[in-house]
Amino acid sequence: MNHTETRYLEAKRSLDDCARSPRVRDRLLSALASEPQILDIGCGTGTTVPRLLEWGIDTGRYRGVDGDAGVIEFARAVRPAELRRIGRSVTHEERGFTVAALSVTYETGDALAALEAAEAVDLIVAQAFADLVPIAELLSGIESALAPGGLAYLPITFDGGTIFQPDHPADEAVEAAYHDAIDAEPGRDIHAGRHLADACRRADGDLLAMAASDWVLRPRDGSYSADEAYFLGCILDFVETALSDADVTQSADWIATRREQLAAGELTYVAHQYDLLYRAAET
Repeated sequence: MNHTETRYLEAKRSLDDCARSPRVRDRLLSALASEPQILDIGCGTGTTVPRLLEWGIDTGRYRGVDGDAGVIEFARAVRPAELRRIGRSVTHEERGFTVAALSVTYETGDALAALEAAEAVDLIVAQAFADLVPIAELLSGIESALAPGGLAYLPITFDGGTIFQPDHPADEAVEAAYHDAIDAEPGRDIHAGRHLADACRRADGDLLAMAASDWVLRPRDGSYSADEAYFLGCILDFVETALSDADVTQSADWIATRREQLAAGELTYVAHQYDLLYRAAET
């Protein structure tokens, strides 16, 4: 199991929960079919299932797919145990488990391939995923997989804002270098949120809702909630890797200063993102 990846995904869970737009969620719940067929692509450690249950989606069938076998192994082991701890009745089955009247499976596989192979899906979930893959390919797969009138819920889609506080003289140059490194990766797009919204507007269906869903990670009384300090350390690692191939004046001082601020419980981090809800055409 990739313990580093699973810890990173679990560490950002509290940020995800705070970031999601209640307005977009409520629009999703008002439009969702009863007993939905749900496909969660790039499902990570399976945290969508507890959220669905919390929102009252406790019937139908859920299938989560992720390319990392380690995080799928973690999801299979940890999510049923978590649900039992909060009082949910969980019944294990051959390929997964059932909680309430929701059948749940977690599978290792290519998320976009799973999307292309699916059909008549009532709800596609792609959380913090749309900025990792080509938007045209993602939306094409969504259109082919959704049932008429089906929904695609695309929360926490990055849209090109990375902020660290307090100010440092190298902030603008560091942000530009970090974003350039992201954009240089195949299929990545630092403005995925706005570009996905534009693509949804041009498609045959409707963009039902869109709202900001920024990560805001700030210390309180010199410390961070849950495992958020670990998550922020990972973000600094990502930035440092990007800076290793960039010519940014004061980059070494920027990294050293930010790590000192993190250790002292003084560093704030914000990432600008969007939640989007798309509905396929009825016919």
